[in-house]
Amino acid sequence: MRPVVVLGGGAVGSLFAARFSAAGESVLLVGRPAHVAAIRERGLAVEGVGAGTFRLDAVTELKPGTDAEAALLTVKSFDLPGAARELGRAVLPAPTGLLANGLGLEDGAMRALREAGWPRPEASLVRGVHTIPATLLGPGKVRASGTGEIVLPDPIQAGEASAAVRALEALFARAGFPVRTSPAFEGEVWRKAAVNAAINPVTALRGVTNGALVDGPARAEAERLLSEAVMVAREAGVDLTLGTAVADLDRVVRATAENRSSMLQDVERGRPTELDAISGEILRRGRASGLSLPATAQAIEGVRRKLREHGSLAQP
Repeated sequence: MRPVVVLGGGAVGSLFAARFSAAGESVLLVGRPAHVAAIRERGLAVEGVGAGTFRLDAVTELKPGTDAEAALLTVKSFDLPGAARELGRAVLPAPTGLLANGLGLEDGAMRALREAGWPRPEASLVRGVHTIPATLLGPGKVRASGTGEIVLPDPIQAGEASAAVRALEALFARAGFPVRTSPAFEGEVWRKAAVNAAINPVTALRGVTNGALVDGPARAEAERLLSEAVMVAREAGVDLTLGTAVADLDRVVRATAENRSSMLQDVERGRPTELDAISGEILRRGRASGLSLPATAQAIEGVRRKLREHGSLAQP
């Protein structure tokens, strides 16, 4: 059986790998040495929704010539070009889901795959948006605090990638993930980016869980960031209303109230964040369109200051 390659053994990638394994898929998870060693020794332990311990193959790097049923890129946005190059060098072309957070990621991933040897990556690479809540608890351990969903482009509109979209949709469905396709996929990307731009910087700066954004001062800060993101989306021609974005924000913070956002965890550990691919890209596009985004600019500077305080050597 050809494996499903999951390149990016963090919280989300590990949860995908566990669910695929539970559904009877052959899985090959690529992760950091400590995580891989724990999985090899004890299996991948999942707490919360779909709890259990799952035996699957885990490696720190891929062997050239790997023939995969499908692949997922679940790394952080700043690691995406390198991960795409690794995938392109080692794995034969296969339907590949790009599930990183941020805006404008596809071109860089496509270019890296082509440079690594895939002749037509546009027929394989599919951008996806997900709201799967997962937290990495330690080597070999992940918690799923909810269900979420996966959204893919409408296969009819996906051009050369239509077969890849259908293959990935079927894969996610077999593993029990709620999955749908959308004819307005760019709007889905912006909806996710706007909510991320509202939640991540506020939780990182205040040191709070997502539930702190249900109401009060933190909620007000988040809504200011959300409003600016919506302005940029609408300037880009995306049919996104502030009312829809606020409803998305409310749904996410209530459903993930106990979650510590990935940006908060990264700031506390002094690691690079996805700030540039989310808030930074919103600010860049907004300024290019002549928009003033004071809340976004202030949030970016605040997170960067926090990273400096925590000793990060790699600024976003």
